[in-house]
Amino acid sequence: MQLSPRLGRYALNVLVVAACYHLGARLGLLQALVNDQVTPLWPPTGVAVLALVLGGLRLWPGIALGAFTVNATITDVGATTLISAGNTLGPVAAYLLLRWVGFRVELDRTRDVLALVLLGAFAGMAVSATIGSGTLLLTGVVDGSLFWSTWSVWWTGDALGVLVFVPLGLAFRSLRLRNHPVRRWLEAAALLASTAAVMAVATTNDIRLMYLVFPFLIWAALRFQHLGTAPCALIATTLAARGAAMSTGPFAELDLVARMVTLQAFNATAVVTALLLSAAIVERNAAREAIERTVAQLADVVSQYQPLLLSNVLPPERPGKR
Repeated sequence: MQLSPRLGRYALNVLVVAACYHLGARLGLLQALVNDQVTPLWPPTGVAVLALVLGGLRLWPGIALGAFTVNATITDVGATTLISAGNTLGPVAAYLLLRWVGFRVELDRTRDVLALVLLGAFAGMAVSATIGSGTLLLTGVVDGSLFWSTWSVWWTGDALGVLVFVPLGLAFRSLRLRNHPVRRWLEAAALLASTAAVMAVATTNDIRLMYLVFPFLIWAALRFQHLGTAPCALIATTLAARGAAMSTGPFAELDLVARMVTLQAFNATAVVTALLLSAAIVERNAAREAIERTVAQLADVVSQYQPLLLSNVLPPERPGKR
């Protein structure tokens, strides 16, 4: 029996979401901090929320399929089912909360950034963290003394996955390659290279230098808005998470809790600051453009009525004497 074109496209979209989720999970597991399962930056949550925001709630089977294929290689079937359910319910809850407050994918308002941070990341990902950590506790993978540290790493990792990858996907969705001159691309390349170089040094040097990345995040926000801050935030958080996983630089000789707090405090501060600054600049630019349009319209009106006004104000000319 042949599938209808509409059903075939839907199945293809579900499989693409599942494949992207699986790939993101494999990359995220390279930086696991707890039992090779819980990571400080979990890209699949960003993939899942981005898929739901762009494609709607009907794509949730792709998230569930991707989560199941990943977890099936780590734990038993029962735990896999529960964790996969949590990995699916968290993004679904985030999407429903964002839709409830009227979230706009352009991220051109400060309220949209705050909604993504508070509802899409922190509130929504508490669902997946609670179900996932509870499953590890029930199956004996972690004991009671590690529950809250596991939960906090799980929660912040999922939340950062949303805060890093959703803006990245939304920003590049609106990218127009032909609209930028060569010097603009050179500046963007210099920005990304400088961010990577600073973070590479900061995460491998014992001196605590990670704050040096903030001028580059400000540069990205001022010059490129979300198109600049999103990839810079990805570079900064990825290299910081790598340093925490390898216990290098400022994370050396720290226990799990101290590493987690240091890492997630930096990551959350960097990402949220970059997103809010970008949104504020977008709002400022939009307000300036609106004012300029209004001024131009008023100037047109004045130029149209100026001859009539002058004719009403100036006295009529008197005929000359012969």
